[in-house]
Amino acid sequence: MGEPDFLIVGAGIAGLRAAVGLAQSGRVLVVTKEALSESNTAYAQGGIAVAMGGEEDVALHLEDTVTAGDGLVDREAAAVLVEEGLAWGTGFDRDHGELMRTREGAHSRSRILHAHGDATGREIGLSLLRHVRGLSNVELREWITTADLIVEEGRVVGATLLDAQGSLRHVYARAVLLASGGAGQGYSETTNPAVATGDGIAMAYRAGAELMDMEFMQFHPTAFAYSGAPRFLMSEALRGEGAWLLNARGERFMHRYDARLELAPRDIVARAIAREALDGAVYLDMRAVGAHTDLKARFPGISAFLVQYGLDLSRDLIPVLPAAHYLMGGVRTDTHGRTSLPGLYAAGECACTGVHGANRLASNSLLEGLVFGARAAEAMASPVRDSRFEVQGIESKPEKLSATLPEDSCIETEDWIARLRSLMWRDAGLLRSGEGLRRAQAELNELEESAPTGSSRREIEARNLHAIAEVIVRCALAREESRGAHFRTDFPEHAAVAQHTLVREGDLTFIPV
Repeated sequence: MGEPDFLIVGAGIAGLRAAVGLAQSGRVLVVTKEALSESNTAYAQGGIAVAMGGEEDVALHLEDTVTAGDGLVDREAAAVLVEEGLAWGTGFDRDHGELMRTREGAHSRSRILHAHGDATGREIGLSLLRHVRGLSNVELREWITTADLIVEEGRVVGATLLDAQGSLRHVYARAVLLASGGAGQGYSETTNPAVATGDGIAMAYRAGAELMDMEFMQFHPTAFAYSGAPRFLMSEALRGEGAWLLNARGERFMHRYDARLELAPRDIVARAIAREALDGAVYLDMRAVGAHTDLKARFPGISAFLVQYGLDLSRDLIPVLPAAHYLMGGVRTDTHGRTSLPGLYAAGECACTGVHGANRLASNSLLEGLVFGARAAEAMASPVRDSRFEVQGIESKPEKLSATLPEDSCIETEDWIARLRSLMWRDAGLLRSGEGLRRAQAELNELEESAPTGSSRREIEARNLHAIAEVIVRCALAREESRGAHFRTDFPEHAAVAQHTLVREGDLTFIPV
């Protein structure tokens, strides 16, 4: 394939769904910086929320989404999400021929579909990938880092790509879609895979695109909290099946925080766990559920993980703590993925349509990727062409960079990133204050002076993480209230008026919902 008509950065659910939609409109290049199977999509255990019970269920799903978003949800975007639903024949779990529907936090009824118990994201991703591989007009490229966007005359016309061997190539396209996922790796405690370094958001910001609501990082309440183990996600579906949360004294405690108990919205549960953890460990208890449910069959991935640490869902208490999980903010888009920059589109976690507001409703993210990935493809295929940006006759410009760094430089970069992640967890994490956020700003300014300057993938990621961290902290400091996932100990109440934060080229403003 020569120069593509469309460039998609990211091969998760949003990027692959967009590729399907664009395949009939031109040549599509999809790039991802690791293996095609490695994305946040593959780590989505809980399921996909689909209103399949008629108009009443659609209306309830919309209201659940709006309520969870704590005053910042864009109703138009949320309506698109719940009404367009799911149209793919993925192998969802069934019980006696009927689709199994479960319930998760802040949902008013059971509408969560699962695949292979706790492998829903991976199953949907594989289904899409099989479909995309059969499309002759789509090229899939692994181990490609997108270093930056190419902007000419105020329009995004391509991107600079770095391969694993250190070759740099400038690729031009009619339209570029960012589907690069979130930025959980900006925190020392996270459920996100190593690829989630905020690349697409940082590139869009440098190019001049608007970012919205960047202070709203969702902290999943129940990440595995075992010494020496990764912060593996203990799916919200566990609580949907009836799991209890216990404190160090063996007591249930959620009744002190919310009438919905363990099925309260994620921000409430996460803060409750953090407070209880001040007095000792917090545990997830599935023992009562295990007495009448085959938990190894229902949650095979989680069960296999726990075996490595000598734990069994049906027998043992599972230690848990909150961890950075999902960014509700991102590159501001409309409901067709259009950003504030011509030629640039975004979908999935790196985008901000306003659909999640201040707190994402459980299991809405996979649905978001499918729905808005498809809508972004429609918009990318239909704009009036501008002859100045046609790709015919534009040659790729290969250059050569060093594929490796001296060992000392690698160590320094990792140390630099570790310091950034630590300060973000400490001062811009689950519980925030003006004092802590100002301290984070000062440390980020110090880090900027010693930021990695090379062109390896890891150095690019380091600079992207810094850009994201800086915007998160600035927005969190400006928002002098508590709302959804953003909690200020010095401003614990809602502000009288709900507003979005908008950042562009260093300027921060508030805009009405």
